[in-house]
Amino acid sequence: MSKETMSRRDALRIGALGTVGVAMLTASNAMAAAPTEKDVKFDEEYDVIVIGTGFAGLAAAAKAAERGYKVLILEKMGRVGGNSVINGGGMAVPNSSWQKKYGIEDSGEMFIKDCLKAGLGINHVELLETIVKRSQDALDFSIKCGAKWQDVKPAWFGGHSAPRSLVTDNMSGSGVIKPMHEFVEKLPGCKIMTRTKMDDFVMSADGTSVVGVTARINYRFDPKLLSDDVENKTGEKKVYKAKKGVVLASGGFSMDKVFRKIQDPRLVEDMDATNHDGATAGALLKAFQIGALPVHIDWIQQGPWASPDERGFGVAPLLTQQGLFKFGVAVDVRNGKRFMNEMADRKTRADAEYVILREAPKMYPVAIGTYNTFEEQIYPIIEKGLAAGGVMKKFDTLDALAANYKIPADALKATVKKYNEDVKNGVEDEFKKQTLKGESLKELKGGDPIDMKGPFYAIRLVPKPHHTMGGLKINTKAQVISANTNKPIPGLFAAGEVTGGTHGASRLGSCAIADCLVCGLVAGENI
Repeated sequence: MSKETMSRRDALRIGALGTVGVAMLTASNAMAAAPTEKDVKFDEEYDVIVIGTGFAGLAAAAKAAERGYKVLILEKMGRVGGNSVINGGGMAVPNSSWQKKYGIEDSGEMFIKDCLKAGLGINHVELLETIVKRSQDALDFSIKCGAKWQDVKPAWFGGHSAPRSLVTDNMSGSGVIKPMHEFVEKLPGCKIMTRTKMDDFVMSADGTSVVGVTARINYRFDPKLLSDDVENKTGEKKVYKAKKGVVLASGGFSMDKVFRKIQDPRLVEDMDATNHDGATAGALLKAFQIGALPVHIDWIQQGPWASPDERGFGVAPLLTQQGLFKFGVAVDVRNGKRFMNEMADRKTRADAEYVILREAPKMYPVAIGTYNTFEEQIYPIIEKGLAAGGVMKKFDTLDALAANYKIPADALKATVKKYNEDVKNGVEDEFKKQTLKGESLKELKGGDPIDMKGPFYAIRLVPKPHHTMGGLKINTKAQVISANTNKPIPGLFAAGEVTGGTHGASRLGSCAIADCLVCGLVAGENI
């Protein structure tokens, strides 16, 4: 068995066993796979090396370069951005200048309370506090880089107790990544290399600190391999020195078919996910091997707004989260009844959908609404959803909709009638949906949430692996914590989805951009 394969096996054991697994492997054994500076000859030298070109990586690179450092950014894929490019473009900014502009009351305390509720109370609160303190800074920095945000009332995402999420003009994370990429490329001393895979860390002679990385240039990612990180041998080896340190911003592992199944056996190899193909665990596992402390590795969030009628992320999450879920309903096709709070946190909704799918596989629940259900900024996406291979369908009557999905028509009409009447009479609905009261209802201008004149819109729902909650333990300076010493590993920082603890068991929607940008900036400021 090769050293490379054995290293991955050890790392898989670490990830599966958590902190106990780290303790079981001695420091010398955990670090054996990583070369030291005595074992290599550096091809190039930089102040800072950043692994990954998503929100976190580009933010860290930009801030480090602005401080005058020479920065190398490595990206294993052929394009920059990772999952950030296909992100839905929503950024939660609690107590923001935007909220003040539109008269929305919010606070950092409310935000943290919402996150703790979704995260089942296992969040590392000091990291949430960092997001609260710095999210406006991160928003301002994105604007400085050229990102454009919709100048409308902040959107209300599931699980939040107030509308606090800004959305990019193009309703995609690319609205941040593209201008930030261009900004970074223009900074003196910044170099971005695509198709360059980080293979390992280079440790100091005494094995205690990170001083560089080994990598392969001209690497060709192969999505057909079950474990691209181990089986792919393409590319030419290079060794890069980092005088100040390395920032790991390699993202999550929702597309790592081997590692994700070890953490959650329900996530079988052929299960679709919302992530890009390169969202694998290779860099994370290398950090484990040098003693980095894992946290919450087996908490893998599934997006409850995805559709079985399209691959990956697609358009359904925009049309459901900022459309059908806000004022519409989700129903069980077997009985035509609601079964969840459509605006709850992601885990609550995904779990509710799974109850149905476990009892009746392929009987996908359906989200239903009318034109007034959608937030105004989503209107341009409606036709796209209708044209995208039937991801969203349009019906003139509820009877036609019911017939298409084999829903009992009378039961469905009774569900919608009660739903509308409860709103009209100011009755709190059985699921305590937070958008059906107060200021939010003013958007309906006195009308019913679901307009019985039609037409009606519908999307089938299925949970898909979306965000890996666990990763490396970092402190509020974005330093990676050692499982051997419980202190920072000198020279190693991390930001974004490769880290864990911030969001606990489940992240609230639109918190990823805030988390990644904030911690990326913090890493760039502190390295």
